[in-house]
Amino acid sequence: MIKLKTAEEIERMKRGGEILSRTLSLIAKACVPGANTEDLDKIARDEFEKVQGKPSFLNYQIHSSDPPYPSAVCISINDEVVHGPATPNRVIQDGDVVKMDIGLWYEGMATDMACTVLVGNVPEAARELSAETRRALEMAIETIHDGSWMHEIGKTIQNYLEPEGYGIVRDLVGHGVGHGVHEEPQIPHFHDRRMPPVKLKAGMCIAIEPMVTLGDWRIAQKDDGWTIITQDGSLAAHWEVTVAVTDSGYELITPWPTTK
Repeated sequence: MIKLKTAEEIERMKRGGEILSRTLSLIAKACVPGANTEDLDKIARDEFEKVQGKPSFLNYQIHSSDPPYPSAVCISINDEVVHGPATPNRVIQDGDVVKMDIGLWYEGMATDMACTVLVGNVPEAARELSAETRRALEMAIETIHDGSWMHEIGKTIQNYLEPEGYGIVRDLVGHGVGHGVHEEPQIPHFHDRRMPPVKLKAGMCIAIEPMVTLGDWRIAQKDDGWTIITQDGSLAAHWEVTVAVTDSGYELITPWPTTK
C-alpha cells in the first residue's frame, strides 16, 4: 500500500533531509586516502546524536532471522555496489570509488540518500560513470509530478545510460520512504514492463537510486550477507535522493551533498 504524506510530515522529512545531506557531505569530505571506514561511520553517528536523530540503517533487518546491519552508513568500494558495512574497518585507498548510502529517522520520519565519492586519482572512466549516473538521476526526477507515471523514471534513466554502454543494476530498486525505511512502491531504474502501472500522486515521497556499472548489470552478494558486488568485477556508482511529489512537479527532500 502506497502511503501519502501530509504537508506537515513532508516538512519534518525536509528538516531530516537537511541534516542527512549535511552529514553525508561531512563524511564525503573526510573520505580521503588513509581514512578508516569506522571513523567515517562515527562521524555520521555523532552528527545524528547531536540532533537526537537515529540512523535508520544501524541494526536494520530485512527479515527477523537476518543479522542486524552493523553500521549507520553503507560504505561500498569499487566493485561493491551497495550495502557494504563500515565495520569491520577498512582503509580507503587512493583511486577508490566509494559509494556512501545513509538514512535517518528524525521527528518520526525517515529519509534516505547516497552519493559516489572519487578518492584521489581515479580512472577517467570512473569519473564519467559517477557523473553520468548522477545526471541520469537528475533527468529522472524532472519527469515527476502529480499524475505522471512511475515507469517514466526508469525509462528516462535507461534511455540515457544504456546507449553509452553502462549497466543498470536491475535486481535493486528505489522505493517509497517516510513512515518506513522502505515502503511501496518499488521503483525500477529501467523500464520494467512486468511492473504494474503506478500513477504518481502529490504527497508520495520516494527515494530514487540508480546503481550503475562500467560492465554488466548482474550482481552477487558477498559472504558477509550484506555487500552487493558486480558479478564481473566492474566498477559501480550510486546516487540517491528522496523527493516528494507535488501538484506541479517535485520537491527535493534531501539536498544534493557536497562531495569535494
